[in-house]
Amino acid sequence: MKTSLRNGLVLALGLTSSVFAAALPKGQAIYQNDFEGADAGKGWAPAPRFEAGYQSAKAVAFAQTAEAGGGPAVANLPLPVEGMPGCVIRSSAMVKARDVSSKPNPWNGIKFMLMIETPEGTQWPQAPLETGTFDWKRVSFTTRIPTNATAVRLSLGLEKVSGQVWFDNLKITVAKPPMTHLPAPVARPMFKGHDLPRLRGAMIGPHIDAEGLRVLGQEWNANLIRWQLIRHLKPGQQSRLEEFDGWLEGELKRLDAALPYCEQYGLYVLIDLHSPPGGKATVSGYVGSDAGLFADRKAQDKFVEVWQRLARRYLNVPMIWGYDIANEPVEDRVEEDCDDWPALAERTARAIRAIDPRRAIIIEPAQWGGPSGLKDFVPLPVSNIVYSVHMYLPGEFTHQGVHKKGPPVAYPGEIAGKLWDKTRLEAALQPVIDFQQRYNVQIYIGEFSAIRWAPDNSAYRYLRDVIEIFEKYQWDWSYHAFREWQGWSVEHSEDPKDTARTAQPNDRQKLLREWFAKNQKPAWMKRN
Repeated sequence: MKTSLRNGLVLALGLTSSVFAAALPKGQAIYQNDFEGADAGKGWAPAPRFEAGYQSAKAVAFAQTAEAGGGPAVANLPLPVEGMPGCVIRSSAMVKARDVSSKPNPWNGIKFMLMIETPEGTQWPQAPLETGTFDWKRVSFTTRIPTNATAVRLSLGLEKVSGQVWFDNLKITVAKPPMTHLPAPVARPMFKGHDLPRLRGAMIGPHIDAEGLRVLGQEWNANLIRWQLIRHLKPGQQSRLEEFDGWLEGELKRLDAALPYCEQYGLYVLIDLHSPPGGKATVSGYVGSDAGLFADRKAQDKFVEVWQRLARRYLNVPMIWGYDIANEPVEDRVEEDCDDWPALAERTARAIRAIDPRRAIIIEPAQWGGPSGLKDFVPLPVSNIVYSVHMYLPGEFTHQGVHKKGPPVAYPGEIAGKLWDKTRLEAALQPVIDFQQRYNVQIYIGEFSAIRWAPDNSAYRYLRDVIEIFEKYQWDWSYHAFREWQGWSVEHSEDPKDTARTAQPNDRQKLLREWFAKNQKPAWMKRN
C-alpha cells in the first residue's frame, strides 16, 4: 500500500513578488495529491471522478467514448504562481491507460499538462504520453517557468481521443530554483570565432554534392554552411545508444568528403549535432535533442564523449568555424540523476575546451532554441561561446501547410489575432537583443525561414524584414535551408505542386544573393 501524501496545495511562507529574492527552494512541493482524502478533488474543475488507484483505493479517472467525438474530458486546477517564476518545475504521476485512440495531432491525447500564462501568450508544456493500453507507470516532465509568468494551471484528462486514463500519486516540486542574481557583464572584446565582418550562409542537407557547394559558395558567395549530423526514424521512435557510433561515423565521412570543397569555395562549416544520443524522432521524422538526452545519464555521458571525439577529429581543420552542440534542445523531462540543459551544455563545453581552447562553441537555449529562450538564460562560465537562436515567429505564418492544411496566411498582416510586421518581429527578438547587449556576446541566427508557398510573395517580405533586423545588430546567420527540403527552397517557386527548380531566380533567392554578395571570404580559402 502506498503511504498517504498530503492532498492539495503546499505553499511556501513569506513570499514576495521578487523572482530572485523569494523563489521557492529546490525540493519544495507545490502540489501533491494521492487522491485518498475526503478533499482529494478540492480545487479541481470540473470535479473529477475516482476509481481504484495505484496500490490504493482511489485515483482520478477520465473516460471518453468514440461516439462523443473525442471531445475533451479534462479537469483543471489553478496552482499558486508566487515563487514559481524562474524555477524549473518537475511534475510527476503514476499513469495507466486503456484503449486510448490515435491522436489527430501530436499535442492531443492523454493530457498531463501545465498551462502557463505570460504577457506574450500561453505555453502548454506536457508529458509525452503514448496512446493504446499500458499499465501503471511513472511519468514525469520538467518545465522552466518564465520569469514573467502570471498564472499556472494543471490539466489532466483526455483531448480529442477516446479511451480511459487514470492518474495517481501526483506531485509537483521545484527541481531547480532560479539564479539568485544575474552575472555581471564582462568587459572584454566580443568573441565571434572568425575575423570576417559577417558570416552569411545557409543550412544544408547532408546529401549535398560538390556542385551544390560550388553554387552556394562560388556563384552565390555564401561563406558559411551549417552542416547537419541528422538521423531519421519513424516519428515517435526512440533512438538506441548502441547504434549511435555506427551512424555517426557514416555521417562524419560525408562531412570529411565535403571539406575540400568548402576550402575551395570559402565556406566556413558549423558542425550541428542535430540528432544527439538519446533523442526521439520528432513529428518531422528526425531524431531531436530531447527524450533520453535528459532522462538517461548514459545518453548524457555519451553526448559529452561524442563532442570530445569531434573536437579531437577537427582540431586542426581551419574550415570548421565551430560546434553547435545540440539543435533546439527540449528538456521536457529531466530525471533527478540527469543534468538539465544549462548544466549539460557547460559540462560539454568544458570537455571541448580541454581539447580545443579557441574554436567557437554555439549554444542554443531550451525550449526549441527560440528567441524567448534567452530571456531567462544565463551565460555559461566557459570561454569563446557564441549564442544562437532560431527564428520562425510567427509559426502560423512560417510553417503554414507544413504539417496540416489551413487557410493562407499573409505577411505583414493579422496573424493569430495580432498584427505582425517588422516592428513586431523586432519585438519578438528583443530577448536576444537584450542578452547580446547585457553580456557583450556574439549572436548567431542558426535557422530562419518562411515556407515558399506563403501567399502573395509573403515569404520574400518576411525574409527581407528579419534579415534587416539581423544585420542591424550585426548577427551572423544561416538560412534554412539550401538543397534540403524543397518547401524551404529559394530555388523553387511559390507553387507547392511545382517541385522543380526555377530557371530564373525568384525574389527570395535574389534577396539572399544580394546579402551574400556583401560577404568576404576567409583567408584559408584555397585560391586558384
